[in-house]
Parts: sequence; structure tokens; C-alpha cells
Amino acid sequence: MIAWRAVVFSTVLNLLVATASLAQTVRYEIPFPSLPGTELMVCDLHMHTVFSDGSVWPRVRVDEAWRLGFHAIAITDHIEYQPWRDDVRIDNLDRSFELAAGPARDFAIMLIRGAEITRDTPPGHFNAVFLQRVSDLAFLKDVGKDDVEGLLKAFQIAVEQGAFIFWNHPGWKGPELGKWGPVQEELFKRGWLHGVEICNGATYYREAHEYALEKNLTLIGTSDIHGPDLAKRTTPTEHRTLTLAFPKERTPEALREALMTGQTIVWYQDMLIGRQPMLEAYFEQCLKVRPPHLRTQNRVLFVLENNSAVDIRLERAGNIGPASITVPAGGSVLVNVGTNQPKAPMELKYIVSNWWIAPDVGLPVVIHVPGAE
Repeated sequence: MIAWRAVVFSTVLNLLVATASLAQTVRYEIPFPSLPGTELMVCDLHMHTVFSDGSVWPRVRVDEAWRLGFHAIAITDHIEYQPWRDDVRIDNLDRSFELAAGPARDFAIMLIRGAEITRDTPPGHFNAVFLQRVSDLAFLKDVGKDDVEGLLKAFQIAVEQGAFIFWNHPGWKGPELGKWGPVQEELFKRGWLHGVEICNGATYYREAHEYALEKNLTLIGTSDIHGPDLAKRTTPTEHRTLTLAFPKERTPEALREALMTGQTIVWYQDMLIGRQPMLEAYFEQCLKVRPPHLRTQNRVLFVLENNSAVDIRLERAGNIGPASITVPAGGSVLVNVGTNQPKAPMELKYIVSNWWIAPDVGLPVVIHVPGAE
């Protein structure tokens, strides 16, 4: 009877502690708008736990995602590289996903089953996300580094499971070793390569960006985090490298479709990187022009508002307007434009220097200032 009571007491205590933990966990949303007809999803699709070479338990990744304002994460532990295998039982490659699934459900975080296919560079590393069973790829541990057919068999299985596959950190061992090679070309020809990680952690890969644009592959940015993330919240100056995805709804199927069709923007340091049509549409959602509140004989004053979590840095490309304007994330600026037609509408031509549509190429925009009624 005493033992039974002890078990009951322990169970109740654990439930109370778990409930209190959930009640006290604070989430800080990231202030990015969505695009018309879509839902914004802030995603980190590359991270590790102790089940490969990371240093945290799987549920920690869910706790971080909730606290930092993410909507979807993929734990992508290495298949072929497991340095803690003498200390952590890793006979089930799906185990990290299974351990994180319950907490993810509690916190309404979309947990995507994934893995990192880890080969020597070249050909390099690849993430497969939206897998059904990572364990089906366990044979890769026994596939030799020169066994291309064995490697391709793994990709075939992943694709048959519905995976979205992207090439990880192509230039992490230098641009020469990170070149587009025979394996990438074969995957591309077969339709088995869907994206490229152009930004990984603190590194931007110019050549990878060029490959993605040339081959029409989805632009991906990830943290590739291994240790714990101790940040309290995501801010414009302190954040992981992330992918902003724009599915039609917040479901796994819709997110996968958005990734497959390239509906992404990469948030890297103080920059957004995307294809020109995506960034043009996003600029319209992020920058708001208030109607001028003062017009004199030779100047017009109005306010620009930034509804996003990244600065908008404008460099003049036309003949009128300040030479440069920085609209801070979540902030506003007063703009003073000299003109001899203060009642007429104005079109101010600028380049958003920290929103890239190609390597070192900012987004050209036109800011429309309404005229007097």
C-alpha cells in the first residue's frame, strides 16, 4: 500500500511539475507579416541533438522553438556520423523525432521528421525532411564513400517517402570542394534535389546562391545548431539563420508544397535573401507609406513604417529623395523630400541594399507617395 501511494504521489507530482512548466513558458512572436493568401511560417530545418553530434536532448529543440517564435522545425541528426553512440543508444534513427513529438504537440510546433545524409565533401551533406521513416536509410552507414549507386538508392527511398531534399552548406570546406559536381547533377536530373542551403549559421555561400538561382532550386537558410540556444527571444540583432516559408495554410502538406515551389525567403543576419518576385511582394507588406502630413512650397514630409523584423536600408536610385534611408525593424522614420511640386504624387526610386535578389544585388523598389487631394 505504501509503495502504491508513493507511485501515485510521484505520478501526480510529475504531472503538476509538467503543467507548471507549460504554464510558465513564454513565447515571443517574430514580427514578420505574411503574404496575401498565405500563412507565414518561420522554419529551422537543420538542427542536431545528442542522437548525432549535438549536445542537447531532442525536446530542448522544441522548447527553443516555442520560446523563440518558430512555427516549424526539423531535427536532422546525421545518419552516418554519431560520435556519442557509446553513450547514447542510437539503434533507432527515428528516436530523436519520437522523443520530441510529444512536446511539439503540446506547444503546437510543427515537428518535421528529417535526417542529414552525411558524405565526404564532395559530394557533401544533404538534408531530407518530410521523411516517413528515417530508419529506412540506416544502410547508409555501410555504404562506402565511393559507392554512388548506394548513395543514390538512399535518395530514391527518401523521395519515395515524399522528402524535400536540399544540399547543405556547399562551401563549408571551401568553394573548390563545394562546387556543383556529378552527384548534384545526377540528383538534379532525376528531380531529387529541391533546394540549396545558401546560408548556414553565420555563413553565406555565394556560389550556392548562384547555383540555386541558375537551377531554380528553393532558397534555404538554417541554423545547423548543435549546442543549446540560450537566447530568451528572437530579435533583429540576435537570431538564428532561418527560412521564412509562405504556405497557403499551416499544415505539413502545405508547408512541403511551399518548399517544393520555392515560396521562401532566407533571413540571414540583417538581410533578407529571396527571388525578386517574392521580395517585391514582401516589400509591399513590410513597408507602409503614410500620407504626407506637411507640404510647403518646396518640401513634403511623410512617415515610412517598417512592419518586419529586419531593417529596410534604402539607397537612392533616382533623382529625388534622401540619399539613404534606414527604416528600422518595427520602427518608423520621418522623410523630408525637397520638391518644387509639393502637391503632386511622387515616385521615389531606391535599392533595398540589405534585401538581396542575387549575390550583392539589392532589390529595386519604387516608393509611391500620394499627392494632395
